[in-house]
Amino acid sequence: MTPASQHLAQPVMSRAHTGFTLLRQDATVGQALLDIRKSGITNGIIYFYVVDAANRLVGVLPTKRLLTCPLDTVLSEIMLPRVIALPDTATVMDACEMFILYKYLAFPVIDPQRRVRGIVEAGLLTDELALADDETDVRSKYDAIFDAIGLHLSEMREATPLRALRFRFPWLLATLGSGTVAALLGKLYEATLARSLILVFFLSLVTGLGESVSMQSVTLTIQGLLSGRLSRQWYCRTLRREMGTAALLGLVCGGIVAALVVIWRGAGLAPLAVGGSIFLSLCMACLMGLSIPSLLHALKLDPKIAAGPITLALTDIFTLTFYYNIGRWLLG
Repeated sequence: MTPASQHLAQPVMSRAHTGFTLLRQDATVGQALLDIRKSGITNGIIYFYVVDAANRLVGVLPTKRLLTCPLDTVLSEIMLPRVIALPDTATVMDACEMFILYKYLAFPVIDPQRRVRGIVEAGLLTDELALADDETDVRSKYDAIFDAIGLHLSEMREATPLRALRFRFPWLLATLGSGTVAALLGKLYEATLARSLILVFFLSLVTGLGESVSMQSVTLTIQGLLSGRLSRQWYCRTLRREMGTAALLGLVCGGIVAALVVIWRGAGLAPLAVGGSIFLSLCMACLMGLSIPSLLHALKLDPKIAAGPITLALTDIFTLTFYYNIGRWLLG
């Protein structure tokens, strides 16, 4: 490990400042400003973080919003409830990655109970580069940071077509594999498709919906993994929310497509087959979008690179399996 990489592997708490003021969500703007004056300010003010009665992080309050709202406004009414935070187990490189990905000016550092232990500011990224001894060290630091999000600057900039093939091709194997399985499934259910051509007409729509929803779930899951520590409680809580969302998406999208089938081909079992397949496939897509990045994260692999191709491949296979089997059951 190079000296630059060793430095980036240090705990982020070693670079976080603890001279911060936390605001209670049930306080008013006037009370918050009074608390800030009493506690004093030791660092630059970018955001104020809002906590509940148990001192758990529940929101973030930009300074401009705090200074421009009426004094009797309760903070819970004007705070932003979605806070992206760093776990206290994160490294300096994790923090640099977050600044690159989200372009925020500061992040709170929290423990497993979501209590704020420190705050890191965007100056951390420029400080890391300022510590470099020469241009080579600066480049190695940039490379180390961008490696964490799947980009190696020198390789991407200078790679020959053959080397670029080596970087990109392994992840396309998942797509090639799923496409082969999809072709085999089509052959297996050839008789069903021949008897019910309506299934062929909506095949790309059904798979497209599943892929879109799975990638939405992957994106949300990776954001969640970046802002906190993976745990069984987090997974179960997120699973309940995602499956609830998936069920609603499946009902709405399945209902719309089923109505289109009724308009086009008339009433019967075909609308139920297509609409029911969409409902099940979207539920499975959300499950894959949550589970695959979480599994890769637990295995210490980079979910940002591998999750997309693997999730799409599995989503396509499950979607087609549901679609063909429901079609054979109802229409075959």
